Amino acid sequence: MVKDNKLSFQGQYIYVGIDTGKKSWTVTILTEQLEHKTFSQQPVPEILVGYLHKNFPEAHYKCAYEAGLFGFWIYEAFEKLGVDCIVVHPADIPTKDKERRNRNDSVDSRKIAKNLRNGDLTPLHIPSRQSQEDRSLVRMRITMVNKQTRCKNQIKGFLSYYGITIPDELSNSHWSNKFICWLESLKENLEESHREGLCLEYDSGKKALGVLLSELRYLRSAIAQLTKDIRHLSGQNPYSDLVGYLNSVPGISTTTAMVFLTELDDITRFKNLDHLASYVGLIPGEDSSGDKELHTGVSKRRNANLRYLLIESSWIAVRKDPALLKSYTELTKRMPKNLAIIRIARKLLSRIQYVLKNRCYYESGVVS
Repeated sequence: MVKDNKLSFQGQYIYVGIDTGKKSWTVTILTEQLEHKTFSQQPVPEILVGYLHKNFPEAHYKCAYEAGLFGFWIYEAFEKLGVDCIVVHPADIPTKDKERRNRNDSVDSRKIAKNLRNGDLTPLHIPSRQSQEDRSLVRMRITMVNKQTRCKNQIKGFLSYYGITIPDELSNSHWSNKFICWLESLKENLEESHREGLCLEYDSGKKALGVLLSELRYLRSAIAQLTKDIRHLSGQNPYSDLVGYLNSVPGISTTTAMVFLTELDDITRFKNLDHLASYVGLIPGEDSSGDKELHTGVSKRRNANLRYLLIESSWIAVRKDPALLKSYTELTKRMPKNLAIIRIARKLLSRIQYVLKNRCYYESGVVS
């Protein structure tokens, strides 16, 4: 008789919780009955998979980690190595009070592993690599626009600090080239400007303003190039047709349409309007207990880019769509305008969902 001493975990599941870090991972490994080990390792998926194959050969491996700084590359690496992996939202992981008060990497990895084994984790949708990189391009434009706004506010604050007022003929120029040329002139010792107090007297102040203006010029150039790149991307598959449908929605430009498409990724992944509204952040928050009901307004959990743009588009839509205008007028009779527009945004979101799912153009005046 021949003995078979080969170790095999075939048919068994091994659960792995990972607390990711830049320099190391804290890993907890559980079998179906007990905890195997919690340890630290280099942040390399191949090392962990090698350990699993060595200690639990032929088992079925399942791992999970929190979404965050490291995006989805870890998920992609595990999937290529044949390991089932999910990425979870940190706020969706059930946490005991003791775990919340005594947090460390080991506690976090153990918590992830236990909830993975219990089936209590809801995986996030993982967009394709193309969707992720397209989204990065669109988000970069949003980042640059926010930086430009901050730079403009810094320049305005700089002028106020030295009592330099903007001439009336330029006060409504909205940062036109003429206005920026005027800002450049503040660094020059023109006799007329000096007499009117519209210049800086010393080199140090001129250099400080020069740095702000250089940053502004760079940001304007970067935003212009990103806008051009995004518009070029919008004409390619899989976006070209969908952008055309979204452009028919009041208040949605090509750039805004690309934000929607890259953030939503696949509209069919949302089971219903409530699911989509929850992702965007258009559901009411609630803190109720027993007979006490407390509504905390719109949920703080949201996709910030989508909710902001949807509300901005809603202000335009109520001016262009008579059906939405009628709804908005009725809502303002019983609530403030800022709350009414939230409800209009939800209606508009419903129509956007319909347009994308059915690949059709928006129809104004439709009562919903």
